[in-house]
Amino acid sequence: MAHPLRGRDFRLLFGSRVLSLTGDAAVPAALALAVLRATGSTSALALVLACAMVPRLVLLPIGGVVADRLNARTVALVTDLMGCGAQLFAGIELLSGHPALWHLAVAQVIGGTASAFQMPTISPLVAGTVAPSGLHRANSLLGAANGATRVVGPALAGTFVLTVGPGWTFVLDSASFAASAALLAATRVRHVPIPSRSLRADLVEGWSEVRSRDWYWTSLIAHSVWNGASVVLLTLGPALAVERLGGEKTWIATVQVGAIGLLAGALLAARIRPRRPVLVANVGLALLALPLALLAVTAPAPLVIGTYGLALVGLGVLNPTWETVVQMTIPQQALARVTSYDWLLSLAGAPLGYALAPWAASAWGPSTPLMIAAFLVGTSCLGTAAVPGVRHFTMPTKHAAPNQPEPAPTT
Repeated sequence: MAHPLRGRDFRLLFGSRVLSLTGDAAVPAALALAVLRATGSTSALALVLACAMVPRLVLLPIGGVVADRLNARTVALVTDLMGCGAQLFAGIELLSGHPALWHLAVAQVIGGTASAFQMPTISPLVAGTVAPSGLHRANSLLGAANGATRVVGPALAGTFVLTVGPGWTFVLDSASFAASAALLAATRVRHVPIPSRSLRADLVEGWSEVRSRDWYWTSLIAHSVWNGASVVLLTLGPALAVERLGGEKTWIATVQVGAIGLLAGALLAARIRPRRPVLVANVGLALLALPLALLAVTAPAPLVIGTYGLALVGLGVLNPTWETVVQMTIPQQALARVTSYDWLLSLAGAPLGYALAPWAASAWGPSTPLMIAAFLVGTSCLGTAAVPGVRHFTMPTKHAAPNQPEPAPTT
């Protein structure tokens, strides 16, 4: 089996993703601390974060249709250029010393719109540059790169925030988008065209692929709850870290340990091939309940940080495992549309987290929404084990092309 990095096109794609991910990994911590410095309000932070999330969710299905109709490389290249402009605008605004909240919100809207069209291209880009036999290794490499950049990114963000300010973090992200676009321009990607028809017909066909697989749509509900619970932690966590757990450095450490956990999970996923991949991955996601509950009771900082890292190990295992399962079972000509619904349903819980977490915290204190989130994420992720399709699904034993039908469930 040839290593995916021996292929020219996947090497270019891999380099593009590493550059883009490095910049993106630095931004969340810098944005959270920049908004808190400027406003001192978790509600303002939730508003800015939601400005990226809402257009992303609304436009994701359209992004999937566009990526399936056009070459995924072209769509990804254009969205990189949009992200470059949005982050440069935000960086200049922060470097001015007097950032306007609505300017940061506009930049997040542009970035969120770009990501709605970029996110559905990732699976087609991998499937279009790697042989079927190398998909699991390629996804594990990308998962490891994601984890590694989340270690480097927050470290850069922390250095910039504590020295020259958060604005330079956004300038770095802008440069990474530009470099990513340059590499994508040289990448060749296999594309399976779809017949010309109405937008509605394309959307319906993509949704049918999701709805016909009980292991798929039930897992997406659990993933949505996970993302909603994660947003509760990311919205309330920075303020609690500053007020109760030792300051900004504690939150930066939390994000960094989480990135290390994500990297460890991706490396673990590269070495294991669980017979029930969907079940194992979903059960691992339930670990997020631990840091949520510990943060709710104001446990010592090392416990919160350590369990958050453990929770991200579960996410690190899920990401490449899930991507490989999807690429091996979904027809390639529908892959972008299916993954757009995947992202849409998975992220649907996030806006609720952004909206409800600050409100619930102001009404009952931060412990209540954190405990509720811990209960929901634990029960929903573990609850997928009750679905026959989740329990019985096994990875195809032969490295068939990604457009082959999924195997029949076995007992």
